[in-house]
Amino acid sequence: MSDTDPGALQELRVVEAELNERWPETKIEPSLDRIRALTDLLAEPQRSYPVVHIAGTNGKSSTSRMIDALLGRIGLRVGRYTSPHLQLATERISIDGAPISPAAYVEAYRDIAPYVSIVDSRGEIAMSKFEVLTGMAFAAFADAPVEAAVLEVGLGGSWDATNVADAKIAVICPVALDHAEYLGSDLGGIAKEKAGIIKPGSVVVLAAQPAEAQQPIMDRIAEVDATVAREGHEFGVLSRTVAVGGQMLRLQGLGGVYDEVFLPLHGEHQARNASLALAAVEAFFGAGAQHQLDVDAVREAFASVITPGRLERVRSAPSVLVDAAHNPHGARALADALSSEFSFRRLIAVISVLGDKDVRGILAELEPVVEEVVLTRNSSPRAMDPDELAGIAKDVFGPDRIVVEPRMDNAVETAIQMAEETSDPGESVSGGGVVITGSVVTAGEARALFGKEPA
Repeated sequence: MSDTDPGALQELRVVEAELNERWPETKIEPSLDRIRALTDLLAEPQRSYPVVHIAGTNGKSSTSRMIDALLGRIGLRVGRYTSPHLQLATERISIDGAPISPAAYVEAYRDIAPYVSIVDSRGEIAMSKFEVLTGMAFAAFADAPVEAAVLEVGLGGSWDATNVADAKIAVICPVALDHAEYLGSDLGGIAKEKAGIIKPGSVVVLAAQPAEAQQPIMDRIAEVDATVAREGHEFGVLSRTVAVGGQMLRLQGLGGVYDEVFLPLHGEHQARNASLALAAVEAFFGAGAQHQLDVDAVREAFASVITPGRLERVRSAPSVLVDAAHNPHGARALADALSSEFSFRRLIAVISVLGDKDVRGILAELEPVVEEVVLTRNSSPRAMDPDELAGIAKDVFGPDRIVVEPRMDNAVETAIQMAEETSDPGESVSGGGVVITGSVVTAGEARALFGKEPA
């Protein structure tokens, strides 16, 4: 069955309905017992391939995609497990650089369902949706089979279901405050939890961190006798220039300098993600001072990277950009990229956020770079009501820069009209733009509105 086969899509909906009866990804019980029990029954599929494991607050999905592209271009068959998805659940499990088909997703679920039932019957708490999805990914990668798996942590690190895999390479993206209701508001404690993916004898590729986050990570590295490569020391971005459709990079890798690397993504944060990905793949292959990856392969891999919903242009004239920023750290990176790499004379933001996020912090980061905001609601049951959002936004933007449109499609259309408004009769304002942001759910629904396929 193909991706567009109605029967396969219907079966996928049935499977998703079954999975949605389980604990959602927002509800966790800190234990690896259930996922370990499942992988034991499945004969530990996560041990049949080497793993690159990625934790951190922001940048995980983009970095995962870059690592996937690099490993694949160098010649490996790669599996990638990421979360959450933007549009379709199949996006979470990728093989050979593309989401598995709905039919393959259903098959992966049906194959492990009997073993999931056994685990459920043994304990007081049934497996969560994320735990089952993780088991599906592990099994699908073993069946493929893949030669490397890139695993993105779902939430935290130590107690995340992905952590039953023992990664030879652990990547720690920037750590900031998010998911405070699950991880707390102590940056050091959050970093310690994320550092739980670091295993004895592994190589850690570490993004630059705030001092409060750096120390617990370094403590974990010392505790398990891991090796560390640090952004700004062993690797990093030597230079970046804005280019048409992205940026041109000169990267310091573990094995030397890689120049003239075109990355079709916007923002300094994506350049830094690229340096993390490069160092991780160098470490995976044992590259060092005496061994560099093939520069042409590196250039081709980065040039091919696609990151849906990360400053992604979905329309021109006026430009409409979609970004999944959902916390202040991500909103700051978005704002920096919008101000440094685009020259909109009038930028309108469409914003829908989840109610359990730092909404005021997100709005405050965006305020300096957008002229007006259209506040709306995505389809998530956790989405903040637009009128409640407006109450917070008035304090940040003032009442005259706010429009409320409860339906997202209407909100997007309103924002486009606002971006096209004329300054004088008969004279069109050039350089109008729209950015749609505030949540991964918002980004996914915006992509669907503009006819973008899951990727």
